[in-house]
Amino acid sequence: MGVYLSSPKTDKASQDGENDRLRYGLSSMQGWRTTMEDAHAAYPDLDSSTSFFGVYDGHGGQAVSKFCAKYLHEQVLKHESYLSGDLGTSLQKAFLRMDEMMRGQRGWRELSRLGDNVEKVSGMIEGLIWSPRSGQVNGHFDDWPDEEGPHSGFDGPNCGSTACVAIIRNNQLVVANAGDSRCVISRKGQAYEMSKDHKPGLEVERERIRNAGGFIVVGRVNGTLNLSRAIGDTEFKQNKKLPAEQQIVTANPDIKTVELCDDDEFLVLACDGIWCLLVSSSQASNLPNAIVFVLSTAPPKAADAGDVTDKGNNRNMVLWKKMEYAS
Repeated sequence: MGVYLSSPKTDKASQDGENDRLRYGLSSMQGWRTTMEDAHAAYPDLDSSTSFFGVYDGHGGQAVSKFCAKYLHEQVLKHESYLSGDLGTSLQKAFLRMDEMMRGQRGWRELSRLGDNVEKVSGMIEGLIWSPRSGQVNGHFDDWPDEEGPHSGFDGPNCGSTACVAIIRNNQLVVANAGDSRCVISRKGQAYEMSKDHKPGLEVERERIRNAGGFIVVGRVNGTLNLSRAIGDTEFKQNKKLPAEQQIVTANPDIKTVELCDDDEFLVLACDGIWCLLVSSSQASNLPNAIVFVLSTAPPKAADAGDVTDKGNNRNMVLWKKMEYAS
């Protein structure tokens, strides 16, 4: 999905960071796409004991992945389940909340800004006539109040994004995933998967798709989308009789929780292009877009994370030393 360049952009944007609990490195590359459709979020200090990392692999445009990178972690923090220590529920609700926030005038306005797609005329009209509505929802203050305007009936974007998010609190790792980005732990030198790809051919996915009125052609939902779960993609979420979790394509994530131990060496979060590269002999320049995180307590170098993107060489990844965990 999308338009390709005549030659790939292989320049990488890389960074690293740390706190007293962990260190991380990340790298991203545009590749063949005309725009960088992927995004990431890195908040090693989400609160005093919690770190948040996420990768968002966009398709059909960049707006939804950027929206998730900007707002998903905020919604995790604000949910009452997070305050009570239920990280899994707060993650699930935050994923579903993204689709809700991208509707209506305000959703349209923010997506247009993030996607660099605001026409001058519509922007002038919007600025003249939109106005915020009441911020009360079910007796609680809504931090995303509706707005009146020419796009008040906007159902949401037809572009979309995967989301793979890892939260680390003390020794607990909670991963939420919707789509085909992945999270993997290196445990005693072996890959331990913290997520699974959501593809239309899986039985549980196929059953939901058909029950919601969809179909699968050559491995694609309704003949177009090769994912069965994603944020955005509103055209696949139009069955008014079903909740968000049961739509043809759903943003409802799988949640997996593990207790980290001394056997765990590092953690990798990456978009699907990285994983395709690591199991094939193709070069990184064949990737459409790519983002990779590597987390450990070894001194991270962004250039090392970049090597993973550039060469797809497993040996570059195992240079990261064993993680240590605060009690």
